[in-house]
Amino acid sequence: MTRFVLISDSTLSYEYRNFPLLDFLPCAPGNAIPERIYKFLKGPAPPAKPNGELVFAPYALRKLEASLLRKYKREEVVIAHEDYLENFIKDDTEIIGLSTMDPLGIGPTTMSYYALFGGNLDAWVKRDWDRLLERVNIARKGKKAKLIVGGPGTWEFTILRDEIEKYHFDYIFNGEADDIAPMLFEQISTGDIDKKMFQTGYFSYDDHFRKITKEDDLFLSRGFSKAAYPTLEEIPDIVGPSMKGMVEVMRGCGVGCDFCEVTLRPLRYEPNEHVKRELEINAAAGITNGWLHSDEFFGYKHGNMFAPNEEALSDLLSTVMSVKGIKTTNPTHGRISIPAGFPEMMEKISKIMKTGPRNWIGIQTGIETGSDELARKHMPNKTLPLKIGPDGSWQDIVWQGVYTETSNFWRPAFTFQVGQNGETEDDNWQTVEMINRLSNSYAANRRPFEFTATPLVNVPLGRIKSRSLNTNMLSKDMMAVYYASYRHLAKMSRRDGFRDSSGNIIARLGTGTIISGGGYLMMKFIEKRAAKMGVDIEKVKRYGIEQGKDITSLSALARA
Repeated sequence: MTRFVLISDSTLSYEYRNFPLLDFLPCAPGNAIPERIYKFLKGPAPPAKPNGELVFAPYALRKLEASLLRKYKREEVVIAHEDYLENFIKDDTEIIGLSTMDPLGIGPTTMSYYALFGGNLDAWVKRDWDRLLERVNIARKGKKAKLIVGGPGTWEFTILRDEIEKYHFDYIFNGEADDIAPMLFEQISTGDIDKKMFQTGYFSYDDHFRKITKEDDLFLSRGFSKAAYPTLEEIPDIVGPSMKGMVEVMRGCGVGCDFCEVTLRPLRYEPNEHVKRELEINAAAGITNGWLHSDEFFGYKHGNMFAPNEEALSDLLSTVMSVKGIKTTNPTHGRISIPAGFPEMMEKISKIMKTGPRNWIGIQTGIETGSDELARKHMPNKTLPLKIGPDGSWQDIVWQGVYTETSNFWRPAFTFQVGQNGETEDDNWQTVEMINRLSNSYAANRRPFEFTATPLVNVPLGRIKSRSLNTNMLSKDMMAVYYASYRHLAKMSRRDGFRDSSGNIIARLGTGTIISGGGYLMMKFIEKRAAKMGVDIEKVKRYGIEQGKDITSLSALARA
């Protein structure tokens, strides 16, 4: 008897040819990438066990599975492969739990593509979501199983509320559930919801970025009390291997950027023993990389003014690399001010991680702007322990950070925002300047700076609700940021497209050709559109390079 069937948004279960950042492929509009190319770049379907279970599951589902197994028997809980749902959804199935990241295709990266291509909300991620839900609802038709959806993407249903009906959800859960999943599932199954434990409605934020609850009978949320989040002791270890070897090292961030709700979550640091146990689960399944998830890796057990805790970071990474079977590791997110101000520490931890020409460390970093004014306004703590002014401009700090990272074989994936509150035309040209300076700079041994640049646009909720987006969301100065970003991405894809491809020779040739060729075609598409809008193309190409200057190390300033 399978009482609880857990399923992932299918776009979270593919390997995407193991090419850096290709996981964002589903964010592209369906009319922009032919289906044949999309399916090739997704790679083969994820492996399944003989009975139809997923071999490697998204980390969030592994946590949910582990929580349920604290109370229920192994045979009562399963993480199902999308192609074998019918093996598990039977007359006695009580709950189908579905985890998602961007179900309706209105996440920041997805919306940034709409800003370029326009059209209806029809990204590949939404197409895949709709296909999955159609299959789920066919499988559960005539059965008692209730459908719950959760995960970081549930906020999208609060924006497009009328999309919910066609999916036939019974509940949408909002919040962390590591500790209370057994109670949640049991109460939904019996129809007896404890209103002291779960609130009806969902979390949102007011104009001052304070968390509030909005009433809605279809949503269930945890409360605002101390019990609103699980403690470290209440978070279980995963019991099966996770996608790409992901394990969690901390939750929360604390940096306090005013556009990010992650900062409102309490900080919790996983002890080394916990991280090691989960890595051993993955290594036993043949996974050789430890993908260390956090919202701010360099904030792990940080000191005053967000100074990095070198000892804690070194101990953590040493523990990771000591696990039998683990050969490489990389964090998910981290700010740029630490590589800028602490190059000696970066060199030390890079040696622990065994970086090198064939082992580049990928990390996602929100740079967001080249403007000192916007950086001070929206993310004043992101520069800490450095400060804009005494330690140079925001551009200086970022430049030094990329110099340190490239010198030590780290390749950051940068995001840049346009359409921020209070943004001016000059702010966006300062971002163009930053991208061009970085793109034309060199680190140790004349190694060109390695980084990617992804522009994101802040789209008003009213435009999202219209569902049909024209291409006039970008002003000329915003489009200049897009063009500068994609000029650099075309350079990177041409340089790294074949080198970083994996698989057999045919797969590498196909992936490398599509990545390098696609990067060039995308850049030319944006160039053509930018020129049509009146953007001075030649100005974008040279802006910031002619004003180039030498930047000295900021490490001494960081310690002052």
